[in-house]
Amino acid sequence: MTEITRTRALFTDFMNLPRGKYVPVDVAASGPIGFARGAFAVSYDRDLVTVPGVEFYNGVPDMELVLDDERRKGWQTATEIAIGDLHADGGPFGLCPRGALKRAVAAWECHGLAPMIGLETEAYIFQKDQDGIWRPYDTPGAFVYGTGPENDPKGVMDDIWDAAHTAGIPIESMNGEYDNGQFELTLRFDRAVKACDDAFLMRTMAREIGLKRGLLLTFLPKPVPDRGGSGLHVNFSFNDRDGTNAIAPAGTLSDLGQHCVAGLIHHHPALAGLLATTVNSYDRLNPGGLAGYWANWAEDHRLVTTRTSTKSAKSARLEHRMADCATNPYQAVTAVLQAARLGYEAKMSLQPAEDLDGWDNVREKRHVPSGLDKSLDALDQDVALRKAIGELYCDALLYLKRDEFKRLVGKSVNDVRDYYLPFI
Repeated sequence: MTEITRTRALFTDFMNLPRGKYVPVDVAASGPIGFARGAFAVSYDRDLVTVPGVEFYNGVPDMELVLDDERRKGWQTATEIAIGDLHADGGPFGLCPRGALKRAVAAWECHGLAPMIGLETEAYIFQKDQDGIWRPYDTPGAFVYGTGPENDPKGVMDDIWDAAHTAGIPIESMNGEYDNGQFELTLRFDRAVKACDDAFLMRTMAREIGLKRGLLLTFLPKPVPDRGGSGLHVNFSFNDRDGTNAIAPAGTLSDLGQHCVAGLIHHHPALAGLLATTVNSYDRLNPGGLAGYWANWAEDHRLVTTRTSTKSAKSARLEHRMADCATNPYQAVTAVLQAARLGYEAKMSLQPAEDLDGWDNVREKRHVPSGLDKSLDALDQDVALRKAIGELYCDALLYLKRDEFKRLVGKSVNDVRDYYLPFI
């Protein structure tokens, strides 16, 4: 048995980067790990931005990663994983995505309901050509729901499966997605924080395994203009105090479920500012696509934003289809849970389900804003959702992402893709 010689302490930021440190095991066991708050103020191209909350003009002081007692198995030799919550000034740090999710869970628990989460992620594999340019993975025989060498001739998904099993990351399924070199990696349902921890580690692990093989596993929402997009589908339900799924206990969408969907529809434009947080995200979000463009819902319908599934009382769920994996999973789930809670607490009425095909014919008129800048404005103006997520959190996200948008104004599709590709 390999001796564990180091702990990899990890957290994620607004750009879904796995920030962290390697430390000796005894150091990780002895207390919090210090980081500069400036980790939340660094752009993808490494400029420092005066993000609210990082105390930019006050010396950029420390924050502390307060580690969970549990240690996760790692995928690197002799390395364990530790995740935790960020603290500053003697309490939870307002910019911590994991802390924001815990607040969302606590708000639902006040109603006697425990959120259960299942996340579906999608990604492309890229390989370098003879000129050193990243190109889509060469898989001429790939097909939807493909498994094996026709979809993955180098066996990258096999390596990811094995590493996930070793690391205790609960994969539910893996398969070829719609386009060549595109794959879906779905995780099992679990309590909200655990589900997001698993998704965070899975994405980190999958990208690192690809890079060790000279390949780039990218979760960018639209890395190839003429191919399908990649999303992050947030599936959720609630267990009541008896452990019963409360979404559709009688075989039809419960009042709880209806109010949740109504809340998601009501806050649809602002949600884009939390769920689709790159310029590239809006190449994926278009009418007539299998993504969350329209502010609508329906039962078992993949052309709407909120797809309900009520055939089984035990496995009933709501599936929100707007997000992509450029957004960290904690933020995505927090946004969905808080918008749903606002609908539930206000007892919002649910509009009729979409009954047209969704490709060329849609009844709904409201949709995602046309770009990142407009989605950020919608979030800024949605006072109720901002307060639910956390004012400081939203202020910081808006500041960083507006700066990002300005950097990319006027850039070509390829320039935008190349800006994000190494990181997402």
